[in-house]
Amino acid sequence: MLINSLTPRERQEHWEIHHLADWAAKSAHSKGRERPEEPDAVRTAFMRDRDRVLHSKAFRRLKHKTQVFIDPEEDHFRTRLTHTLEVTQIARTIARALLLNEDLTEAIALAHDLGHPPFGHAGEEALDEAYREWVPDAGFKHDEQSLRVVDILESGTGETFPDETGNAPLGLNLTWEVRNGIAHHSKGRHDLTDTTVERAATLEGKAVRIADRVAYINHDIDDAIRAGVIKPSDLPREQLELLGRTHSERISTMVLDIVQNSEGRPAVEMSPKIANATDFLKEFLFERVYWNASTGNQDLRKSQHVLRALFRLYMEQPERMTGNATLRELTTEDRAQIVCDYIAGMTDRYAVTCFDRHFVPKGVRGLRY
Repeated sequence: MLINSLTPRERQEHWEIHHLADWAAKSAHSKGRERPEEPDAVRTAFMRDRDRVLHSKAFRRLKHKTQVFIDPEEDHFRTRLTHTLEVTQIARTIARALLLNEDLTEAIALAHDLGHPPFGHAGEEALDEAYREWVPDAGFKHDEQSLRVVDILESGTGETFPDETGNAPLGLNLTWEVRNGIAHHSKGRHDLTDTTVERAATLEGKAVRIADRVAYINHDIDDAIRAGVIKPSDLPREQLELLGRTHSERISTMVLDIVQNSEGRPAVEMSPKIANATDFLKEFLFERVYWNASTGNQDLRKSQHVLRALFRLYMEQPERMTGNATLRELTTEDRAQIVCDYIAGMTDRYAVTCFDRHFVPKGVRGLRY
């Protein structure tokens, strides 16, 4: 094969086949897209997916969605966007060290939280509760919603064109590998070693899954200390002695352990000792930080009320969302799905604006005492 006669995309595909690990995903061997497309001359299939996510409206809205702590006067708390960028950086470091496909890893990482609702995990709990009030067998999970975002709710990336009716195809039409990684990144409160949780089919998806936990454990500790929810002295001493006492030390320990424990074999996982210490910190955060943020913090309790109230209002008066009165004619299940999609896509401030518009008398809006 004459390399100089290949397009930039073909050269990159050739490089992946000859330089990445045998068990790494190769863009030339992708299972493809639901709607077949002509290959790009410059970018591989996974590069195109990354760019579609990066240029989507849902990605831009992450900058105004809470990670854990709500505080409009504090500029240094993580948002859902900065969390996503930290996950992406850690996942790419792991992928590069293990000779995995960095472009696939980056695409999954950038998209993994597109479905998160406003107000962080407290908002996810409130939206799930509000949804089940109308459709008991349904419910809200941010990983499933992230897949809905890329499959249905986002469109118009510049790579799709309107049909004869003037409508562009729904969704970003991402490759199977990226979609699989998005669908299987979430762990909930499960331990990293829990084998009952379904994993991504690719090692790149597994790299994002473990990077997500490495990122949020460490930056949530940092933010919790900044918020005054915990003090450095509250952190479990034994785990700090093993993992490190600073934010950077702990991330370095975890990432190095993943690389050393996975190098040369088709796996992306921690050693049992580091995994157990990491899971211990996860439990510490659930008990001391997330529970506190969800039930002890007045702002987060108010934010949950905002989402519940909006859900009930839009179910009873769906025209308040889009001005389309025909939504009343839909079944309860279909209407609830539309309401859920609409609220999940809101930023924190837009949710508050809608609540203010619908529930606060016009004459007293914006008053401060």
